[in-house]
Amino acid sequence: MIPDDQIVRIFKTPDLNTIVEVAVIFIGAGVVIHLLQRLLPWIANRLHGRKRLHLLASVPFVRLLIILKALALIVPRLIEPSIQNMVALLGTVGLLLGFAFKDYASSLIAGIVAIGEKPYRNGDWIKIDGVYGEVRHVGLRAVEVVTPDDTVVVIPHGRLWTEPVHNANDGGPRLMCIADFHLHPEHDAARARQLLWDVALTSPYLHFSTPVAVIVHERPWGTHYRLKAYPVDGGQQFRFITDMTVRGKAALQGMGVRFAVAPPVPGGQE
Repeated sequence: MIPDDQIVRIFKTPDLNTIVEVAVIFIGAGVVIHLLQRLLPWIANRLHGRKRLHLLASVPFVRLLIILKALALIVPRLIEPSIQNMVALLGTVGLLLGFAFKDYASSLIAGIVAIGEKPYRNGDWIKIDGVYGEVRHVGLRAVEVVTPDDTVVVIPHGRLWTEPVHNANDGGPRLMCIADFHLHPEHDAARARQLLWDVALTSPYLHFSTPVAVIVHERPWGTHYRLKAYPVDGGQQFRFITDMTVRGKAALQGMGVRFAVAPPVPGGQE
């Protein structure tokens, strides 16, 4: 710990002008961050593709730069600028924060790592600990995810240390959608595969410059078809999957195919 007399030497005696300057810097930084966090997403939501994702991803970087700049302006006004003072003060503050805010500090450090390594960005569709949705805001402590049910879930960055992060589009505009079909084994597989292919190609949500695939797996209870394709925009993924599923089932029924029913799993678990 730092002795009381050394604390006095570390900190300057602030006058009225210093207090006003610190307050102006603090409030100004807060106002700028608040405006940018509203303005940049507003502009991004009027763009498409990579431009939208890149602009959304820049929000946490800009916010961090403003915070660091504000600290660089405030600290010299309150502390005697010497290496010895800075090392002593930062060491003590770090020790106290480490004990008092262990979990918060872990999430804060993970947040800085997340900004640098970019496991997720604003506009990404991610899944963490069973929660799937679009990243709306990447803060220093947590990430806000909006689920398909329009529920906002706040996930601390500390989960990065313990949970895998599934990123569906990883900062890009492409996001694969999958529609599943379970058919009785007695049918014309080649015809069914071509029919599902045509269903994806005729969807109004399809991104035509991306590949379409139909994967077929034989199961003990029947044949499993997975229709894979990419929508124009990641936000359309659920409408795209619904469109392929509804029209795919109708087309298969018109072909006279029976749908398979998977046997119940022992214990009642799926």
